[in-house]
Amino acid sequence: MLERELNHSLFTRVGKKTFLTPAGKKLKEHTDKLFVTIENLERDLEELNGPSGTLTIAASEYYCIHHLSLLLNSYTKLHPQVQLRLVPSNSLVAIEKVLNNEADIGIIACDCNSPDIEKHTLDEERAVLVVASEIFKLNTREQIFANYPFLAYHENCSFGVIINQCFSEINYKPASIIECGGSDETIRRAVLNQTGIALLGENVIKEEIADGRLVPLHYCNQSIETSFIYLKNRSEGPTIQSFGDLLKEAWHAAIE
Repeated sequence: MLERELNHSLFTRVGKKTFLTPAGKKLKEHTDKLFVTIENLERDLEELNGPSGTLTIAASEYYCIHHLSLLLNSYTKLHPQVQLRLVPSNSLVAIEKVLNNEADIGIIACDCNSPDIEKHTLDEERAVLVVASEIFKLNTREQIFANYPFLAYHENCSFGVIINQCFSEINYKPASIIECGGSDETIRRAVLNQTGIALLGENVIKEEIADGRLVPLHYCNQSIETSFIYLKNRSEGPTIQSFGDLLKEAWHAAIE
């Protein structure tokens, strides 16, 4: 009888469908929080003996390929009891995943003003507007700006502030825009294939600039800051601390 009354107070049927009542929604809200608390407790107890458990890192495709892939082997040798997971994410998604406990660490290239997040700078680089050398040889700067599309990230990309700053500095308004998603690698390949012009971090294309395949059209006054982030209430966790220490060391070695 009690179970039937409890189920009736939590669920209601409309036709053939069952829905949560307001009481059921409230119970689900508290239950979800309870499960998160239990998971955090289990993780904290596991970490009493040092780094352990699963460590999820949210970062862009470029960071995963050029930085994190070099780090995974070193870290797992030092801490074989930790299982690493890489989740390709742009900066805004990485921040959201860290805030929602879907990722333990995020690597971002934008500001993060959340009071719940701890942020550590890894690197600063210039943003540079570039074009393929083949296009540059056959066109004036004005012709390039007038006739070739700008290769953009998706609409909600965190890079938008720097892009707008660059456009303002040179009084440039693209004749057309091609959205290439959130991947530095996609845009890098597109600009090399003479599709249009693009604004990228200097580290992403330093080899192509050095060997002349890409030509700088403008260096933006605003730099790109790369950082890694995690929740402040997990700052003392040995798993995050150990990975963060190795991340800083390996990152600097990779860009030198």
